[in-house]
Amino acid sequence: MLGKVCIVTGASSGIGKAAATGLAKMGATVVIVCRDSKRGEAALNEIKERSGKELASLMVADLSSQKSIHKLVQDFRSKYERLDVLINNAGVFLAKRTLTEDVIEATFAINHLAPFLLTNLLLGVLKSSAPSRIVNVSSSAHYRGHINFDDIQGERNYSGIKAYSQSKLANVLFTYELARRLGSGITTNCLHPGAVRTNLVRLDSGIYGLVWKILSPFMLGAEKGADTCIYLASSAEVEGVSGKYFVKRREAVSSKESYNEAVAKRLWQVSAKLTGLN
Repeated sequence: MLGKVCIVTGASSGIGKAAATGLAKMGATVVIVCRDSKRGEAALNEIKERSGKELASLMVADLSSQKSIHKLVQDFRSKYERLDVLINNAGVFLAKRTLTEDVIEATFAINHLAPFLLTNLLLGVLKSSAPSRIVNVSSSAHYRGHINFDDIQGERNYSGIKAYSQSKLANVLFTYELARRLGSGITTNCLHPGAVRTNLVRLDSGIYGLVWKILSPFMLGAEKGADTCIYLASSAEVEGVSGKYFVKRREAVSSKESYNEAVAKRLWQVSAKLTGLN
């Protein structure tokens, strides 16, 4: 990974921070994207200390804001001439329906539209840096997901679990559709990291927070959770492999709906409209 530039979103803690640390140890220049500057600085210092490298840097962006995503890309392009790996890791679980500043349901906005927009805005530099890689962190929750085009933002019937599962299915559909559109030069894959002990579900999330707290001691640590992510970002074994879903470093079969190309194309159109992309 020497000389390669990587972006990792949601890297202030958990899988993102562990993945950034792992790639930094390999010699990559890692740009971590965090919403909170103080937490981001703390994570950056830890990544540098644990990796023994000084090449990591921090960019602050709120991925719930499309304006902030555009600025992130502008700032990145002004400082870096290449991008070899983009890891879309940032995600949320929200028990209650919340709207972003763009008036979009937050789970869908952060978990799906943010990586959709960020990836599309960075395609130019990814293409010029080819061979390059895109890694999308999904979840086994996608098996329970369904893209409800009639109520995609949960306006009529919101459920935290349904919204999260739908967004994780959207990650897989986006991965597959992007792979079909890109062809060679850029690979794009997604993964289930395992049941990882992170701060995804907050304690104020009612019954969800309580269940998460009870199960946390039995979950994987962040380093193990980041293993497949790092593997897809760096391993020669998956060079040229694209449009696949991985679990524990192995290709796996995703949900039936995830292979529906008509659903993927329609989701792309809806996503492009909601993000203002042609």
